[in-house]
Amino acid sequence: MPLDYADVFTQLQPDFFASEHIRSLPAEDIFDEQILDLRTFSEDAVALACPAHITFGLYRGDMAALHEVIREVEDDWTEYFNEGDQVYCAFEGDQVVSFCLLDEFGVYEGMRIGGPGCVGTIPRCRKQGIGLKMVQKATAMLKDAGFDMSYIHYTHVGHWYARLGYQTVVRWNSRGIVTE
Repeated sequence: MPLDYADVFTQLQPDFFASEHIRSLPAEDIFDEQILDLRTFSEDAVALACPAHITFGLYRGDMAALHEVIREVEDDWTEYFNEGDQVYCAFEGDQVVSFCLLDEFGVYEGMRIGGPGCVGTIPRCRKQGIGLKMVQKATAMLKDAGFDMSYIHYTHVGHWYARLGYQTVVRWNSRGIVTE
């Protein structure tokens, strides 16, 4: 039986539309919720170009230094990156050039759901394939950690994640779920 994705969204994000921040967004701004079934995901299924000198892994450094990098992308996001969080990164030498949180959203109908969130690449490193390659590797890490589904929450770049196989399952605006 196919999943009721509106119910998945509501269960994983309770009271989401009650948030003042969400209610204050312009109604014409439409966002996507996306799902990727990790049980069938293969990191090798999509070949992505990325500079050879870029490496990937979990962030093990000082959170204040990571916050400096995050501010280059989105100043408001630093509040979401805290000590003890799992942050997956792309590195140029020992410098973080792209990052994402590895979130655990919960369990829905027996399936463990996690996903990359707050994905960002510093401006000088954009348009090189670094961010998408990092998300591909972070998604593989979630699969290896035993998650069944990877969930992208609150994005306006669904077409970008779709290159890895993520599918838009719910669209919403400040007023609620949008039906087309």
